[in-house]
Amino acid sequence: MLHVTERALWDEARASGVYESSTRGRTLGDVGFIHCSLPHQLPAVAALLYGDPPVRDDLVVLVIDPALLDVPLRFEPPVPGAEDFPHIYGPLRTEAVVEVRPWPWSSS
Repeated sequence: MLHVTERALWDEARASGVYESSTRGRTLGDVGFIHCSLPHQLPAVAALLYGDPPVRDDLVVLVIDPALLDVPLRFEPPVPGAEDFPHIYGPLRTEAVVEVRPWPWSSS
């Protein structure tokens, strides 16, 4: 499971031990969950949030191990009938992030 974010937000999370950004410009407190993607969903999500193609050099992709979460994970569509996306319902402990990759993301 993946989450694209700004490097500065991830650096802040590493310092505190908890990540609470939901999506670009919105927090877990604003939205109620942290937006995530499956690998095949990530390019479209990054384009939607950061431009098509995202040309920023401050983006990273958090690789999250669902087995290490201590809060609920639900797969839900953004709108009825759409494909399900993973949503983390609570703060993401940094220990659940098993890898951080620079953008552009590569599955290899």
